[in-house]
Amino acid sequence: MDEFNKQVAIVTGAASGIGLAIAHKLLTGGAQVVLLDMNQERMQEEFALYKERVQIISIDVTDQARVEAVIEEVVAKFVRVDILVNCVGITGITNISSHEVSSDDLHKVFETNFMSSFYTSRAVLPHMISRNYGRILHIASISGKEGNAGMLAYSASKAAVICMAKVQGKEYAERGITVNALAPAVIQTPLVDMMPPQQVKYMTDKIPMKRCGTLEEAANMAAYIVSRSNSFTTGFTFDLSGGRATY
Repeated sequence: MDEFNKQVAIVTGAASGIGLAIAHKLLTGGAQVVLLDMNQERMQEEFALYKERVQIISIDVTDQARVEAVIEEVVAKFVRVDILVNCVGITGITNISSHEVSSDDLHKVFETNFMSSFYTSRAVLPHMISRNYGRILHIASISGKEGNAGMLAYSASKAAVICMAKVQGKEYAERGITVNALAPAVIQTPLVDMMPPQQVKYMTDKIPMKRCGTLEEAANMAAYIVSRSNSFTTGFTFDLSGGRATY
């Protein structure tokens, strides 16, 4: 229950879905958690029981200057950042062919899914380097490995996230810092609930277990990835796919 005792974690996208579940998991493990999301009211409702161990910050993580300022505020208050988990994500417009994808939508998805993770990790890495310790987890997707038809923007942005984890994992491997990605198949989240049923069916039909993953399953795996126990794996993409990915 105290695996993350005295550690400071930052979780983006903490108001819902995987981010919410991971934040709760880290808090259960004893961490001090900084919650970043635009939905401040939802975070206040969800984490009311943890008032003394959470800091709630309303932020658009696609704003690089704001991200950098917030990270500096966090370090000034807590001195350290041990864990960063990037969970913010949008699908953009789905169930359309590539020639129908608009540049505006593509840019929006990349800004949210890839650039925000770059901004946050770029801001925390110098502080992790100074202490020779850190755990960074970027939430990617199985679609970033395989590509889902009808989801060009989302799939390509998550492929970029996976590659960033590979690069960063190699770059900081001798600094006591691990950087990994998690590639879920379909997890039952509000994001999935908003997708067209035919798009969800297309994705779940590919899963041998024939079901969505649960938020608890995602949080359990994420907790291991950012724990001290996970000390010799970096630059890796962990699958959470119900048998869909076997490589």
